[in-house]
Amino acid sequence: MKKKLLFSFLTLILFSFGVLANKTSVKIIAPEKATIGTEITIKIEVTHMGNTAGHHTEWVWVKVNGKEYKKWVYTKESLPEDQNFTVEFTIKAEANMEIIAEGNCNRHGTKGPDTVTVKVE
Repeated sequence: MKKKLLFSFLTLILFSFGVLANKTSVKIIAPEKATIGTEITIKIEVTHMGNTAGHHTEWVWVKVNGKEYKKWVYTKESLPEDQNFTVEFTIKAEANMEIIAEGNCNRHGTKGPDTVTVKVE
């Protein structure tokens, strides 16, 4: 009985630490190169364990060449479609682009931004 109780306690502690460390992370999917004047699709894969009114991805933003280009905001009334989801947009390739994306958990914060560069020829 003591072993079972100890195992349950340790499992609860480990699970609690896992939840506390659950931050939103993003990965940018974009072509390495693009032809000038073409439209390209950029996808942002968002990963976060949990999608409830009290614990969810709060926002995802994208900057292109240092300027905010797009932002998705989620609330307890308008949750993301799943705990792992993809947002996407198209952009016209005019010049080389540095694309930075970041997401944030309403409780635990962010794992930090992801950055890619698209070379436009």
